Amino acid sequence: MKALLLSPEFPQSFWSYDRFMEIAGLKAVIPPLGILTVAAMLPQDWEIRFYDRNVCTETDADWAWCDLVILSAMLVQRPDFQALIQKAKSLGKKVAVGGPYPTSVPEEALAYGADYLVLDEGELTVPMFLDAIAQDLPSGTFRSAEKPDVTISPTPRFDLLKQDAYLMMAVQFSRGCPFNCEFCDIISLYGRKPRTKSTEQTLAELQTLYDLGWRGSLFIVDDNFIGNQRNVKRFLKELIPWMVEHRFPFTFITEASVNLAEDDEMLMLMREAGFYAVFLGIETPDQDSLQITKKVQNTRQPLVEACKKINQAGLLIYAGFILGFDGERAGAGDRIQAFVEQTHIPQPMLGLLQALPHTALWDRLQKENRLKIDEKTPAGDQNTLMNFEPTRPTAEIAKEYVAGFWAMYEPSRYLRRCLDQCLSIQQPSGKRQQTMQFPLNKGLRLVTQVIWLQGILPASGDRTDIRRQFWQQIVEILRKKPQMFNLYIGLCAAGEHFWQYRGRVRSQISEQVGYDLLESYPDAARGLASEPVEEAVGVRT
Repeated sequence: MKALLLSPEFPQSFWSYDRFMEIAGLKAVIPPLGILTVAAMLPQDWEIRFYDRNVCTETDADWAWCDLVILSAMLVQRPDFQALIQKAKSLGKKVAVGGPYPTSVPEEALAYGADYLVLDEGELTVPMFLDAIAQDLPSGTFRSAEKPDVTISPTPRFDLLKQDAYLMMAVQFSRGCPFNCEFCDIISLYGRKPRTKSTEQTLAELQTLYDLGWRGSLFIVDDNFIGNQRNVKRFLKELIPWMVEHRFPFTFITEASVNLAEDDEMLMLMREAGFYAVFLGIETPDQDSLQITKKVQNTRQPLVEACKKINQAGLLIYAGFILGFDGERAGAGDRIQAFVEQTHIPQPMLGLLQALPHTALWDRLQKENRLKIDEKTPAGDQNTLMNFEPTRPTAEIAKEYVAGFWAMYEPSRYLRRCLDQCLSIQQPSGKRQQTMQFPLNKGLRLVTQVIWLQGILPASGDRTDIRRQFWQQIVEILRKKPQMFNLYIGLCAAGEHFWQYRGRVRSQISEQVGYDLLESYPDAARGLASEPVEEAVGVRT
């Protein structure tokens, strides 16, 4: 069998870092781990060609060569996913699809023309698919309600990657999350019992990347890395000596729930193992909204204090925020802005709530007849209005979203948060400071480009005043925290993406509302409430 494995293009988004990639001479942030894992499950006598279409595209010769096209996609990849299926069918090729998007909405993949739907988790359903191929079955849908033991998952085919095109490599340690957030599809896809790989298995994956020559940052893609705390600590205790033995070839970033701040041992182990950053799903500082959406783990301690503690443990914080929860009070966007300024989170991902298929939120809104399921724009796309009727006016939420994004990514404000976050990160005396690592052949280019764009190039518009600020802050970071210079420069470079992307946010949402939100509300992006978050929203202290 000659199989053409394709990862569809991602649209421009918050996480695409388009301008950053251009500056650094890179193509994508991380590789598509799911389809690389599927590649490792295919028979050894199959011929495989793989393309991450975010890095480079396949050729006409590849299409002519293959017998079978295999696609894996997330919801945001829908446009290219659909186009690839239709192209394959027009060329008379069989198509097999899998991943979170087809698993959540299989009827759409069937409507596009997919022949084989390999859904749920591949450790159980890929063998079913291969049996069907061996029997020459022309089509089939393969599902399993059972959650597999991920210790049987093979090492992904990292050898298929063009490593120098990526900012980071990626590995997975666990699937599932113990919490019950109403809007989240992780628990519907992977369950509430976090399943982990073995320590030996994960170290073998790291060794594979090491042997292939990767040196730099690694994203542990778990949706909640600390979901199974016992197994994570076992892994970290073995990872630390491995890192020491290999002279710290990697630094790590991952996603975790805010209750990370409650576990001193976990924070210490992550720091010792080489973690430099963590993404937190904060969502909102409004305690009533957190209760409504059942994100109760965020209500157990003051969120500002949790962020400070994680910084003090040596970790930089990325974070996600959402507008549009049921019962949300007016001014939620302003309170998020105030929280971001108080915690110095440099890259807050602000989004509008979407009801994802078959989540608890989706099911509830469907019963209440509030879903807009006939909308042309699918749930999961960034910069689309809510796909349901919210409890306060849509235009009011949209205004707060656009104004909040516009204000938080105002260049001088963004650069100040980058500096303040780096300065707030503490490291115990005598301990190794972990930071973002750039591919060796890209780091110098990135530094020189940032210096040119932000420190030398004549600026205009809202960037007029950043040159002096840029040099003042460079001096300050080198004087106070020189070990954070790489991380700080990386954050500065990412600003080039966000300063462009905020215009996209404004134009796309304004188009859907029918008028320019910032022109209609001239004070919307003026500034922030100066009062502390605890006073503004009544967080327990």
